[in-house]
Amino acid sequence: MRVTRKIKEQQIAILEETYRDVKPALMFRNPFELLIAVILSAQCTDKRVNVTTARLFARASTPEAIVSMGLQDLEEEIRDCGLFRNKAKNIMASCQLLCEKYGGEVPEDFAELQKLPGVGRKTANVVMSVAFHHPAIAVDTHVFRVANRLKLAVGETPLEVERGLQKAIPKEKWSEAHHWLIWHGRRICKSRRPLCEECPLSEVCAGKEAGVS
Repeated sequence: MRVTRKIKEQQIAILEETYRDVKPALMFRNPFELLIAVILSAQCTDKRVNVTTARLFARASTPEAIVSMGLQDLEEEIRDCGLFRNKAKNIMASCQLLCEKYGGEVPEDFAELQKLPGVGRKTANVVMSVAFHHPAIAVDTHVFRVANRLKLAVGETPLEVERGLQKAIPKEKWSEAHHWLIWHGRRICKSRRPLCEECPLSEVCAGKEAGVS
């Protein structure tokens, strides 16, 4: 299938109609809590992260409070999230930097966010989009997979896919489309055994035509 601009517009319209009411799965009350939750979400389910952050934030919900905990206590609080030692190290270092340089506040700036330990382009995009409501597309494994299968945006790296999606999707819909693609990847376009027979995009999907399985 040759995926034309018209087909991409159809794909976007179907995604919007199907997932227009979805919300972020991570639970948070402010930009700082979202930042910590996204750092914890690496190779971990959102459900597990929400259990961990509920416990952690009941004890320490500010950079200052987490710094006061100390690294060992932080490791114990997030142990069930996987990769907990590295995550704890990055969270502690980020909290220290937030206290020292940003007055305990998460910066509303993409470049400044990426200066925080453990914060890469994907995490910075999530925070900019979800916490601060700036147009952004964070490319996680679901977004990367769905975009390539649909040929909505084709790329070998998350950055290539992000740039392709920015071209294909109107800027005012970037942040919403990020969630549409994530939920489609979770519910239908799964990594293994995608549910193509149930997919509302089956008639405009290059991946189905190519025999994705």
